[in-house]
Amino acid sequence: MTHAIRIHEFGDTDVLRWDEVEVGVPGPGQVRLQQTACGLNYIDIYMRTGVYPVELPAILGMEAAGVVESVGDAVSGLAPGDRVAYAMVPGGYAEARLIDAEKLIKLPDAIDDQTAAAMMLKGLTAHYLLFRTYPVKPGDSMLVYAAAGGVGSLLSQWGSYLGATVIGCVGSAEKAELAKSYGCTHTILYREEDITTRARELTGGEGVAVVYDGIGKATFEASLDSLRPFGMMVSYGNASGNVEPFAPKILSPKGSLYVTRPTLATHTATRELLVEGAERLIDAVTSGIVNIDINQAWPLAQTADAHRAMESRQTTGSTVLTVD
Repeated sequence: MTHAIRIHEFGDTDVLRWDEVEVGVPGPGQVRLQQTACGLNYIDIYMRTGVYPVELPAILGMEAAGVVESVGDAVSGLAPGDRVAYAMVPGGYAEARLIDAEKLIKLPDAIDDQTAAAMMLKGLTAHYLLFRTYPVKPGDSMLVYAAAGGVGSLLSQWGSYLGATVIGCVGSAEKAELAKSYGCTHTILYREEDITTRARELTGGEGVAVVYDGIGKATFEASLDSLRPFGMMVSYGNASGNVEPFAPKILSPKGSLYVTRPTLATHTATRELLVEGAERLIDAVTSGIVNIDINQAWPLAQTADAHRAMESRQTTGSTVLTVD
């Protein structure tokens, strides 16, 4: 019998249950996937707690890698034995599952399953932030929160490669050293330093071109005040809670600023968008532009431990949940 991590109510980590589930056979356009590794992301916590409500009972998890077991009718380009990965498809915390074939990306031999499971959602997020939301140019300065974390480490590496001066905001001296290894030219210790003051000092008083803020409520004002005139505030997450409603008129005296709230779901909504991002991500990883650091791993059955570690900010880089 196949097992999955499922919730029947919203709440703390004690709502995570190791349930037996039926998978079945793939229908038209579907694939049955034997999963080998699942990615851990903050969106999983939002869903567990009900910040992002889902229909219950629900299997959590939004990315994984594995091997195609069987294919349904009208599936082309995939066959049993193919190694694949996906992101932004609910139901990832499972030993096996059914999934639409068009959501899958075939993996090259150079990328192992755990790396693939760790990189898809975070890497595709970094891709759309850097190439679509605010296309980073050589000489730009960018402020990245949680620069030692999953998305932050990829933003820092990729942004540095694109020629930006990356300022990483982190919570400890240890994470600051890690952020520098990911390409941050400067770091800000947010528990000890004023973010805005330090960001302006590091940019000669001008402010940064773009802020990539996955924290939300606790950092929103500091992010706006760290921008140069015509700068862009990209709010792509809410680890500290939702940003409070604000009047758009506050943006004009701060320098005619731009604010946007994008989501990966939109940037992978079509096959064309998904493939474009995935191909660029795979190229960045295989060429060494971006390294996927898997600094923590738990068996899928111990997902609650992984959630607790992420919520208490004990994790760095990427985390995977392994399937035996």
